Amino acid sequence: MKAHDGLYIDGAWRPAAGRDVIEVVNPADEQVIGRVPAGDALDVDTAVRAARAALACWAVTPPAERAARLTALRDVLVARKDEIAETVTAELGSPLPFSQAVHASVPIAVAGSYAELAAAHTFEEKVGNSTVLHEPVGVVAAITPWNYPLHQIVAKAAPALAAGCTVVLKPAEDTPLTAQLFAEAVHEAGFPPGVFNLVTGLGPVAGQALAEHPDVDLVSFTGSTAVGRRIGATAGAAVKKVALELGGKSANVILPSADLAKAVNVGVANVMSNSGQTCSAWTRMLVHRDQYDEAVELAAAAAAKYGDRIGPVVNAGQRARVLGYIEKGVAEGARLVAGGPGAPRERGYFVSPTVLADVTPEMTVAQEEIFGPVLSVLRYEDEEDALRIANGTVYGLAGAVWAGEESEAVAFARRMDTGQVDINGGRFNPLAPFGGYKQSGVGRELGSHGLAEYLQTKSLQF
Repeated sequence: MKAHDGLYIDGAWRPAAGRDVIEVVNPADEQVIGRVPAGDALDVDTAVRAARAALACWAVTPPAERAARLTALRDVLVARKDEIAETVTAELGSPLPFSQAVHASVPIAVAGSYAELAAAHTFEEKVGNSTVLHEPVGVVAAITPWNYPLHQIVAKAAPALAAGCTVVLKPAEDTPLTAQLFAEAVHEAGFPPGVFNLVTGLGPVAGQALAEHPDVDLVSFTGSTAVGRRIGATAGAAVKKVALELGGKSANVILPSADLAKAVNVGVANVMSNSGQTCSAWTRMLVHRDQYDEAVELAAAAAAKYGDRIGPVVNAGQRARVLGYIEKGVAEGARLVAGGPGAPRERGYFVSPTVLADVTPEMTVAQEEIFGPVLSVLRYEDEEDALRIANGTVYGLAGAVWAGEESEAVAFARRMDTGQVDINGGRFNPLAPFGGYKQSGVGRELGSHGLAEYLQTKSLQF
């Protein structure tokens, strides 16, 4: 798609206040593929004012009409599915088949789910002698990351719109073209002016102005824990709601009774998916000491198959960060069994699929989020040791457990301090709540729990 040279505010594409632009770079070949405005605090203020003005009418629009607009939005996304996939591939570097299967398809499913929830949700209920109303929170600031550019937008905008909120979106500066495509889809779907607004820009400028704006009622942010802390502090000072989906260091626990080969192969695939740029990736593989050597061999062989199948990481800074973690892991005593810090291609921000063995729980690569195609394999002595290691980070976003009997895996999963656990390779469910424990965030996305984040309650006593 061709980049817009304006911002989508109050139902139209408008010039930004300043002349600064952001260059969009294809990470696969390092070529500039577009330029978008770098919106500033004045642009943010204009967008928030438009959202505030539109709120009064949209908040009282009947749920059935809001559902109809969301259905229309889903239909537009379906019609433009190929364009979505091609855009994500161009600005994120994701291989086109993955962009088609995940980056384009999952947001369509999520948008459809909120069309259904908007129509079915009980926005008013009787509780004893009270009528309890579920009302929209108000103006929502949605600040989204680059790793799943359309999914992260839809996971925030769709429930907010279903709830009756209005939205100002500040997307990641690496993937703004996908956000512009979404704004086009919103316009085509017939949402009233001001209900959805888009300001492209830099995080420390546009993002900070949006989080601090006094007319924003809720800040929904997905990104690093460090930035999430700052947003939480800013919102706390103004006593406004936040929904924070932050980092992860998820454990893939393979119990001795599991099908080892399947668990390892699926685990490696999970980490390499999206070039490792997934906050919920199972980046720590925990294997019993008696099966450890075999698991390492299987993991190394599986990773080698991804050498020419994964895309680059998003930019040069991210590549340097990932390679730095690999080097630090080896320096701290990890054994490199696949991949490594060398450049696999002359151009593009590629990182070799990497497996580190002999990783211990206290190592940096076992504690910090790397956000690249890097797997750490740890050994454990017994089930209690595995649980200690699995729970032994500041994060708690996701995880996996494998066992011969489902009940055994479920019993272990119940004791994990994390927001979502896949049992024996369980499938992604767009209706299940997604979010973390501990420093992985506050609040939930997807399904009815995601809708609830954008509602507040009022009780009327009779």
